Order: sequence, then structure tokens, then C-alpha cells
Amino acid sequence: MSKHDLIAGLEQRLQQLDAQSLRRRRRIAESACAPRMQVDGRDMLAFCSNDYLGLAAHPRIVEALREGASRYGAGSGASHLISGHSRAHAELEERLAQFVAPQIDNARALYFCTGYMANLAMLSALGGADAELFSESLNHASLIDGARLSRSQVRIYPHGDVEQLSAMLSASKAETKLVVTDSVFSMDGDLAPVKALLALCEQHGAWLVVDDAHGFGVLGDHGRGVLEHFNLRSPNLVYMGTLGKAAGVAGAFVAAHASVIEWLVQRARPYIYTTAAPPAVAHALLTSLEIIEGEEGAVRRANLNKLIAQFRDELHVQRWQLLPSATAIQPVVIGANDEAMRVATNLYDAGFWVPAIRPPTVPAGTARLRVTFSAAHEAADVARLVAAIHTLHTLEG
Repeated sequence: MSKHDLIAGLEQRLQQLDAQSLRRRRRIAESACAPRMQVDGRDMLAFCSNDYLGLAAHPRIVEALREGASRYGAGSGASHLISGHSRAHAELEERLAQFVAPQIDNARALYFCTGYMANLAMLSALGGADAELFSESLNHASLIDGARLSRSQVRIYPHGDVEQLSAMLSASKAETKLVVTDSVFSMDGDLAPVKALLALCEQHGAWLVVDDAHGFGVLGDHGRGVLEHFNLRSPNLVYMGTLGKAAGVAGAFVAAHASVIEWLVQRARPYIYTTAAPPAVAHALLTSLEIIEGEEGAVRRANLNKLIAQFRDELHVQRWQLLPSATAIQPVVIGANDEAMRVATNLYDAGFWVPAIRPPTVPAGTARLRVTFSAAHEAADVARLVAAIHTLHTLEG
């Protein structure tokens, strides 16, 4: 096959994406992540980021990042196990371990460049040919890829179906068992039944691996996430929290019993064989954690919950469906790809940045608006968005 044929083949497949309204497009943000942004040269009111507490442009965190760069430089220079593990990384891991200690026995934490990398590391190191991995049907792509990388026998259990999972665990003869779930499902906004899942794992001697990407910083009285929300504590827990969403900066961490973390340091290839994140980022996250755990974090969480309640009280659509969610992720299911794209485009033209989520991220026929809220939004912002959605709902009908 000639080079021209190779390119032509790709172009044909791209045209097929266009025909199905499935091609993705990047927009250029020209200002800091915030409710009001400059995007592709336009003023936009954004309801699309995962900056749930509005910390991404917080002055104290920005200053801490600047201070970290002055102290440690721009980059780490090597992997953590060579020379890239700085004092900032060590302090952050110690602080994270203290942060989750009420939920995890003998807690220790390990910092990663991204949540995707953390999930690959956890599952590939804890799984193996002798392991069986039970994965929630709506898990994030990073957990799905981590399960594949683990070389474990992978079994999928239906969304939130504790009874079916119980039967699967009872039938398992595997030496090592892992139950793997998101806490807050990123496209539906609902919570996994984590308390019931943990009870099953303790009964069957299984690890419960929880990806709390959309719960960390937001759920729980002190922002410690879904484990605090459900008041859980167990040595069976392996917990992942991201630091680029509610925490407002970048990276992720895994927290678990110290022996689990030491095993990851020794055997998790995505951790061992990559350059460490810039120490300045870790230094900035120390300030972020201070805010999350303190009075300001509590105020921001309370405001976020008020905005969510306002949206759910004021939005009324018949043909579309507002999914049941008490979290900052508020999906409005439209159905067809082309209609979802049309609605998102019309919202964008009206000054609202709300993404249309389509297959394969969500099942066919469930294309949706993924509306996300930040504590930095105002009640007037929510009212404007609701009015715009109502107008388009009437026009599309």
C-alpha cells in the first residue's frame, strides 16, 4: 500500500466520523480556567471544566506555583527513582497521606503526573495472570485500559448492580480479586454504591479500587472525597484522587496501606519509567489542599451545592432528560448525535460553552450536554444557562 493510499484511508474514516456527527474539535482557551473565559477570541460563560471548586486560578495557588518554580526550577529532570523526586513531591505525598488517613489504615500516598497514569499503575501492579478483575460497566477509559494492561481476567458487572457482583465474586476461584469502580461517574454524575462494594470486598478478600476523580475535594465535610462521604475505612481500599479537577492544579495520587504503595513503587511501570512532574506543581498543591480542607473549602462546597440545586429546580425539559445527579456533573440527555451537536453549537453561538458528549464516550442514542458547575459560578450564571437551554428545547421541539 502506498503512502497516498494510507492517507486516503484515514481521510475516508474521518469523513465517516463527520457523517455520524462524531468528529471532535479543539477550541483554544486564551485565558485562565474560570466561569468567564476568552475562547477562540470570544467572551464565553463556561460550563465545561472540572474545576469544581474554582481553584484553578486562585491567587494563592498561582503564587505558590510561582514560588515553587523559583525554588525548584521548571522541571524535575528524571524519574522519581533516579533523581526527580524532590522535597516538594515528598511533602505533598506526606500531606496527602495525612489528608486521607481517617479513611485508610496505615495510609501512604504516591503522586502521579496524571490520573490516567495512576489508574494504569494501580491495576497493572496489583493485577496479573492469576488475578480476576471485576470492572463497573461505566468505568472511565483509564480504568478500562488499566484492566487490559493488568493481564488479569476481566469481568464486567452491570452499572451499580451489587447483587450481580456478589454472585460473580462468589463464583471466582482467583487468588487475587480486584473490584474496580469510579466513585462519581463522569458522564452520568451519579455515585457508585461504594459502601456496599466495600462490604463485598471485605467478605471475599478482594481489593476495592476506587477512582475518585470527580469526588475528591468536593464530597465529604472536609473534601476528602467519597470515602469520607460514606464514612468508610478499610485496609482493602486502594484510592485514587485527581489533583487537576477540584484541586485546581495537575496530577493525581494513589492512597492505600503503606505496603500497597511500596509495591507500586517497586512494580508499577507507569510510575517507574516516566519523568516526575515538575516540583513546582507539587509545591502549589500543598496550598490547594490547605484551602480544600479549611473554611474556604467548606464555603466553596456549600456554594457549589446551592448552584447544583438551583439548576435542577429551574430546568424543565420534556423531550430531553436531566439525569438524576446530586454532583457537579449535570447531564442533559438529548439522544441523537446531530441534535446534541446542534444544541451545543447554538449554545456556543449564544456565549455558553457546554460540550456535547457523543459515542463512544456514552452509549449510542444517548448523546448529551455535559453541564458542569464550579463554585466560582454565580446564581445569575445558572439562570442564564437555564433560560438558554429552555429556548433551544422549544426550538428543537
